[in-house]
Amino acid sequence: MTASPAVPATDPTAQDPFAGREIWFLTGSQHLYGPEVLEQVASQSGSIIATLDDAAEIPVRIVAKPVLTDTEAIRRIADEANADPACVGVIAWMHTFSPAKMWITGLDALRTPLLHLHTQANVGLPWADIDMDFMNLNQAAHGDREFAYVATRLGVARKTVVGHASDARVRSEVGTWARAATAWAHVRGLKLARFGDNMRFVAVTEGDKTEAERVFGVQVNTWGVNDLVERVDAAPEGIVNALAAEYELAYDVAPELRRGGERHESLRYAARIEAGLRTFLAEGGFGAFTTNFEDLGGLRQLPGLAVQRLMADGYGFGAEGDWKTAVLVRAAKVMGHGLPGGASLMEDYTYHLTPGEEKILGAHMLEICPSLTTAKPRVEIHPLGIGGREDPVRLVFDTDPGPGIVVSLADLRERFRLVANVVDVVGPDAPLPNLPVASAVWVPEPDFATSAQAWLTAGGAHHTVLTTAVGAEAWEDFAEIARTELVLIDRDTRLRELRKELRWNAAYYRLAQGM
Repeated sequence: MTASPAVPATDPTAQDPFAGREIWFLTGSQHLYGPEVLEQVASQSGSIIATLDDAAEIPVRIVAKPVLTDTEAIRRIADEANADPACVGVIAWMHTFSPAKMWITGLDALRTPLLHLHTQANVGLPWADIDMDFMNLNQAAHGDREFAYVATRLGVARKTVVGHASDARVRSEVGTWARAATAWAHVRGLKLARFGDNMRFVAVTEGDKTEAERVFGVQVNTWGVNDLVERVDAAPEGIVNALAAEYELAYDVAPELRRGGERHESLRYAARIEAGLRTFLAEGGFGAFTTNFEDLGGLRQLPGLAVQRLMADGYGFGAEGDWKTAVLVRAAKVMGHGLPGGASLMEDYTYHLTPGEEKILGAHMLEICPSLTTAKPRVEIHPLGIGGREDPVRLVFDTDPGPGIVVSLADLRERFRLVANVVDVVGPDAPLPNLPVASAVWVPEPDFATSAQAWLTAGGAHHTVLTTAVGAEAWEDFAEIARTELVLIDRDTRLRELRKELRWNAAYYRLAQGM
């Protein structure tokens, strides 16, 4: 949707999240081999950079930096990367032997995500032509080991990719990391508005917002829901009418909600909520938000359709005040931008427990993002049964089948823990004519019983983000960048080993924080 001219043009989700973002390519060498060799290093490095920059798999620009040959230059480039908001990450490659003691202060100062590319200029070896000049020039196997040792000694978080830049697998791995690094940059600058508090007596949606800003950089603050109501009530009639008309064009709108229908005013009020939400979020520069059905103030409906459409535009969202899930949804939106599939708030709702056919039915009261389907959603209105307000309008659809992953974020007091489960989204076994909300059905890896036991043992939340656009690798990269624990449940998960992993992680993360 194109925002109304009445909405300030400060919406952080309004543009391509990769626009204006860069990854700097740092090539390491030294002066030992003379200026001619360094000219070859720069030339061959340029070819590698061009290959990566032209790769469709990599969504941001790869920017060449001068060959680094001394401590001062390396420290300076690290400081510049930290300070430049356009730079979301750096790639390091030691073309020749780069004595890694000169990388110590730079790596120690670096706060920007790092990928170590272990590659070389040529694909195959020219066996008949190899002499010592060739050996001196082509020493990545030597130099990268020296670099990796120092990075390990310093405890520098990084991703390591091995192979030639022309290899599609290498480009894919670099591209996935670039998406995670860009998501990290957006989360670091994310402002999140909570309308009211979290649902009463619920434990997992609680969390330390101060620690979240320290670890993730996200600003989480609360506004009274009636601050939003003021924007909703003040929405211009022209914008409300335009949105209502847009709904009738974009979706299969139930007859009673269409213009002239007996409940058309309910659709118009849903449009009024959307207009007010967009105004409030844009005015504050917010990229994520939460609502709570227990705290609706002067709202006549619990926001449903508006929330779904805002998520489709890239906003993070969490229900019942769940700001941690809202952060994950925004991160998933950035990582998956431009890829097939989508991302949404999700909740494990109920199970199909027929032996050998176990499945999970996920849904929520209203707020599932239509980016999860390529079909035309239906706009419907039904009683909610909680919240004590008018019947809310919502989009209803089934999620498209395909691979996916569900991810939650829990606050474990001394650290945050991401819990993720690789899943296969499938269609429902039969139509769901009486289910008045959007839904998804999935089969979890490695099997239902193991995945559920693992999730419960790890303390995973009941709210998640379901994404069908990116998989486990992106979340592994994101967790490494954030230095945050990730418990991944996939086809290789074994409960005995998982329990050991959780115990080891508890000790490691406590020790890693120091006294």
